[in-house]
Amino acid sequence: MADSTARAGSVGAQFVALAIVWGASFLFIKVSLEGLSPAQVMVGRLALGGIFLAAVMLATRRRWPRDVRTWGSLAVISVFLCVAPFLLYAWAGQYIPSGLSSIYNATTPIAALLVSLIVLPDERLTRARTAGLLIAAVGVVVVAAPWSTVGEAHGGPLFLAQLACLGANLCYGIGFVLSRRLLRTNRYDPTTIAAGQIVLAAAIGLVLAPFIGGFEPVLASPSVVTGLLALGVIGTGLAYIWNTRVIAAWGATAASTVTYVTPVVGVILGILVLGETIHWNEPAGGLLVILGILISQGRLTPRRPGRSASHDADRRPERTSP
Repeated sequence: MADSTARAGSVGAQFVALAIVWGASFLFIKVSLEGLSPAQVMVGRLALGGIFLAAVMLATRRRWPRDVRTWGSLAVISVFLCVAPFLLYAWAGQYIPSGLSSIYNATTPIAALLVSLIVLPDERLTRARTAGLLIAAVGVVVVAAPWSTVGEAHGGPLFLAQLACLGANLCYGIGFVLSRRLLRTNRYDPTTIAAGQIVLAAAIGLVLAPFIGGFEPVLASPSVVTGLLALGVIGTGLAYIWNTRVIAAWGATAASTVTYVTPVVGVILGILVLGETIHWNEPAGGLLVILGILISQGRLTPRRPGRSASHDADRRPERTSP
């Protein structure tokens, strides 16, 4: 009894740590941008995360995938789940507050649902999903506040930065669908898949670096180095392990509730650490987005007899880091 209680407490602690780390990732991005270009932030976090996960593979004596098909699938997936969204969020971080980025990141499940409805033949647009999508869309408009004059000093970049966040989430949605289709029959555990994905993403990022500003001058201050280390080792490396353990212990349904906590952490840290300001429309829109997600996933309606939580969990995309 004591052992099971201790294990439950350990999983709960990892869930809390995961919410804090992924919520703080937007703060780490903002701090890293003080001395690095967006491309350098993307490549740096992937390289550090890849090194960490490769060390975990070595320490746990896991075997890397050996078939070309798995590596090819991981290469495609890594572009949409890592390289593209990491670069887009880093670019957006130059122009919008970290807290606002974290709120936009909460729309990831909606983006995944939209892509799955378009691509996967077994997905259907139910009344609940339609209502959830519409409410979430209203939430995004409220967050963006097209009627507001806030940020006029940045002009176009402010608007483009918000589009970049939504584009990153669309990449996540595509990546989720590709993961379901390309890796459905793989025989490797989640840690091995995560390690292969991050290592390949780092390699792709390094290849792209010369063409996207990866070799610009670097101002490696202590805060910049600390921010990148936290973003890479903890937010891109260790967090994957925590997420895997929480899913194994609680199931994907319960584990995915971290989506609702990370924006709160991101907004609070942005205010406390960076002195960012928040406007009424941002949390209000974020709440509408979360409400839309809950409705689209059927969490606010009574479960029909014979429909298990595991069934819903199998159909729901996994969460990824920001």
